[in-house]
Amino acid sequence: MAVWPDGNHELLHYEIAQQESTDTWQQLIEHLIARGLDPEAVQIVVSDGTKGLLAALAKTLPQAQQQRCITHKVRGLEDYLEDRQLPTSDEQGRPLDRPTAKRQRKSALFNDAYDIDEAPTYEAAQARRQAFVEKWQDLEPKAIRNFQRGLERTLTFYQLDDTWHRSMRTTNALERFFREFRAKADEIGAFPNEQSCLTLFFLVKQLEHAKHNRSPLANKSGH
Repeated sequence: MAVWPDGNHELLHYEIAQQESTDTWQQLIEHLIARGLDPEAVQIVVSDGTKGLLAALAKTLPQAQQQRCITHKVRGLEDYLEDRQLPTSDEQGRPLDRPTAKRQRKSALFNDAYDIDEAPTYEAAQARRQAFVEKWQDLEPKAIRNFQRGLERTLTFYQLDDTWHRSMRTTNALERFFREFRAKADEIGAFPNEQSCLTLFFLVKQLEHAKHNRSPLANKSGH
């Protein structure tokens, strides 16, 4: 999915792959280049922590840097929570049960983590990152250690003009499209072959494109 200078998104290419490896990512990018993509023009590739992509970028898109999706990074914290020293009472002194305390811990941790990339500058983000680590590392050491791994790549977007920041920090636009496809695929249940899967994918793509490109006249008439 490409992001254009005006902020619009467009799904450029898709194909079925058996796994996410360097070879499969390299093949996908080479197919895009064969269709006319200028490899020198790609500045940033936004992704989750998928394996093999960095090596493929080095071979095919030498100018591109990876931007790790901050949403995936923050959600990954949950897999490492230890819930150390949970409070037994709230701010008003009322008893706090463990499930509620765990939910509040997770919410506070997530909010603080998301706050890092909401900073106006890279330097401010680094200051928030340090404050985040100092606040949480004794309570959730495993989560913070994992969060720190590769975190610098979630800040790549600061190299762009700030008008790009919101659209380049995450893969949310692509994930929304995937949710639409999965919902339609669940209605079908199983595909008889790959072509039928790709056909549905194309139709969902066309539907999503139509949703975001309606003319004023179509909106007024309800069509």
